[in-house]
Amino acid sequence: MKKQEEVGLNAVTDGEFRRSWWHLDFFWGLNGVTKAASDKGYQFKDKETRAETARLTGKLGGKNHPFVEHFRFAKEHAKEDTEVKLTIPAPAQFWAELARPENEASTKEIYSTTEALVDGIISAYREAISEFYAAGVKTLQIDDCTWGMLAAGTPMTNGIPEKVANKEHARAEKEAEEQKRLFVTLNNAIIDNQPQDLVINTHICRGNYQSTWSSSGGYDNVSSPLFDQENVNAYYLEYDSDRAGGFSPLANVTAGKKVVLGLVTSKSGSLENREDIIARIREASQFVPLENLCLSPQCGFASTEEGNILTEEQQWNKIRFIKDIAQEVWKDA
Repeated sequence: MKKQEEVGLNAVTDGEFRRSWWHLDFFWGLNGVTKAASDKGYQFKDKETRAETARLTGKLGGKNHPFVEHFRFAKEHAKEDTEVKLTIPAPAQFWAELARPENEASTKEIYSTTEALVDGIISAYREAISEFYAAGVKTLQIDDCTWGMLAAGTPMTNGIPEKVANKEHARAEKEAEEQKRLFVTLNNAIIDNQPQDLVINTHICRGNYQSTWSSSGGYDNVSSPLFDQENVNAYYLEYDSDRAGGFSPLANVTAGKKVVLGLVTSKSGSLENREDIIARIREASQFVPLENLCLSPQCGFASTEEGNILTEEQQWNKIRFIKDIAQEVWKDA
């Protein structure tokens, strides 16, 4: 945290050092959820993760979540004028975890309908966020891989899995549209009706495990409803490779929202070309005003305890690199 402050970051996190996973630890901290072994790990391009999941054992609740103490510790060790940000997985991400084939039976045993499950997730998240806010959280980031999966499963053709036969194409498209509506409903249910001084942002991810990835594809298939209906303050978007597509989907971003361009990869220690990064920022400003754009790494440097394949010094060099470019492009950065 002190190093984050030393390089000039105005908002810091605890680096998620108390977590094994970016998402599962939050789920395990909810009432009615247990840590469980899964049939297999999450499949990435050329690696498979540890085989762990979150499984329901009872009705969901969000009271007394361990992340409250995580935040309090971070707040205690940050400078008084430094904003401490809390990151949690999106409600849509929790729904996706509970919908995994090995979790289907246990989920339906507790919640027999999708509507009941959605209500349970929303209620639990609202309880947890209420306690986070009471502890002093003013900036909350919801991390979300579901949109990346919808934009491009592995493998995908125009947003539909290649294994889907032509006769099933229309049905698959319909299911994808239903999921988009479900995910934006879930996420908005915990974004809306929060205190006005609680800022909620989101990070859209395509997978980040030991420097590899799980999906490819641009934002075209999900830009609506993601960019025009999800009521976040800002989007942290992966844009470090061709897998993320172009900037034209950003035209759907509602006026006034921020877009944080993840142009600097966290999967490799090599520094990008400075002028190329600045040129890409200028290109994105054709779709979102420059004053509403920001710059960041593509994702975290360690979404799980295994971390990505780069050194700690390379990580800090990347952050300094980003800060330096930001100060050139936006003079008040």
